[in-house]
Amino acid sequence: MSNLHLNVNTSGGGSPGSSVFDLPVSVAKDQHSPSPARLLPPANTEQAANNSISFVVLSGGTGGNAICSAFGNACYVLPVSDDGGSSSEIIRVIGGPSIGDIRSRLIRLIPPASPGSPLDAIPREEWRDIVEGTSKLWQGIPNDRKETIRGFLVYFESELLKRAHKNFTFVNGSIGNYFLAAAQGFFRSLPSAVFLFSSITNSQANILPVIVTNHTVTIAAELENGERLVGQCEISHPVSGPSIVGFSEPDPWSPVETQRQNVMFEAAGKSTYEPLASRINKLFYINAYGMEIHPSPNPDYLSSLSSHDVLVYSCGSLWTSIIPCLALRGVASAIARSTPFGQKLNAKNDRETHGYTAEDYILAVTRTLNAQYQRQTYGLGSANTIYPISAFITDCIHVDVKRITVCFVECLLALGVRCTQVQTDGGDLKFEAGSVRQVIDTILTARTE
Repeated sequence: MSNLHLNVNTSGGGSPGSSVFDLPVSVAKDQHSPSPARLLPPANTEQAANNSISFVVLSGGTGGNAICSAFGNACYVLPVSDDGGSSSEIIRVIGGPSIGDIRSRLIRLIPPASPGSPLDAIPREEWRDIVEGTSKLWQGIPNDRKETIRGFLVYFESELLKRAHKNFTFVNGSIGNYFLAAAQGFFRSLPSAVFLFSSITNSQANILPVIVTNHTVTIAAELENGERLVGQCEISHPVSGPSIVGFSEPDPWSPVETQRQNVMFEAAGKSTYEPLASRINKLFYINAYGMEIHPSPNPDYLSSLSSHDVLVYSCGSLWTSIIPCLALRGVASAIARSTPFGQKLNAKNDRETHGYTAEDYILAVTRTLNAQYQRQTYGLGSANTIYPISAFITDCIHVDVKRITVCFVECLLALGVRCTQVQTDGGDLKFEAGSVRQVIDTILTARTE
C-alpha cells in the first residue's frame, strides 16, 4: 500500500498521530472486501455490539491519540487555539484558526497504511518539488487525489507569495497543516476542510472543531496571583530563546499580536517543565486587543452531546486542551442534559497541573462549566444555574493510585462520582486502548443492571 508520509516528530511515545499526511491509496489484495472499510473493525461479535455505543470525546490533539481505538463510534471535539509548532507559522503569516490538533487526530484515524518516507523537516527546495508534483513522495498516489492535494498546496503557496514580506519558513513544516489551512482558506470553512481531508484519506473520522471561525483563536489564563498568560504555548510549554527561529514585527495597535516565528518545542519538554508561579484560576478566550470574549461553540458540538450516548473527558492537557472545549456558552447546560461519563486523569501532571490531585482535576472542570460565558444581565432574568459535580462527571478513571486517597473516593461517592483504576502492564503508568475500553464497558454494564 503506497502513501504520502512526512514525519515531523517521531517522539511522543510512538503515537501514530505524529505523522503528517499518511495517505493510503489502495487496498492490499488479501485485504479486499466488498463491504465498506471500517475505521475500527470489530474483532468479534461482542466488540461489534460495543461499537453501537456512541461517544463524544473531548481531548487534545496528541494526548488522546494512543487510545482512539477504545472508542468505536465516536465524535471527537478538538480545540482550535494551539499556537505552537508549524501552526504558529501559518497563523503568523496567513492567519485563521489553528488546525494542528485537528490534523493530528485526522492522521491518527486514517485507516492503516504501509510505512512511507519519513522526513524530519520540509526544506524550501523539497516544498517546491511537492508543489510542482515532481517529488518522489507523489509516487503511487492516484492522479485524481494527487491533483486535488496539489491544487490546495498550490493555493497555499499563492497565499504565502502574497505575504512574501513575512518570510514564511518551512522548518518543522507539516504537509497536513498546509493542506488543511489551504482548504480552510479556500472554502472559508474549517468543517469543510476537515470533510475534504477525511474524504481524500478514506477516513471515517467524525471530528469537530470546538469553535467554527475563520479567525485566529487565542486563549489566556489568569493565575491565582493575578498574573496573566496569553497563548497556549505560554501556558503549557513556553519556548526558550534558542528554540525560536525568529520574530515578526508586532502590530503596534494590538497588545496580543506579538506572534513569534515558527514556535518549535520538544515533546519531552512537557515532562521537564518549570511550574507556574501559582495555579490557574480560570481560562478564557480573548480578542486581538486582549479583551475577554465569549465565542459561541460549534452548533454540531452541542447537538452531538444530545445525540450520542456517552461524553468522555479524555487525555490531554487539562487547561489548554480540555478546558477550551468547556469554557463556552451553552456547553454546561448541554452536558447536564446529556449522559456525562468520566474523566480520565492524565498519568502524570504537567506545567499546567503541577501538584494537582484527582480532586483538583474534577473541581477545575466543574468550576469552568459553572462559570458564566455571556454578557451580564440585570433583573429577574439574571439567575444562574449551578450544577453539581455529578451533572458533569459520573466516573473518574485513573492509573495512578497515589493521587486517589480513600477519603477522596468516599467524598466523590457522596457526590455521585465513582473511581475506577485502569490496570497497566509492567508498571507503566499509561492508558492503553484495550484496558480503557474494558473499564468503560464494565462501568456502562453496571449502569444498566
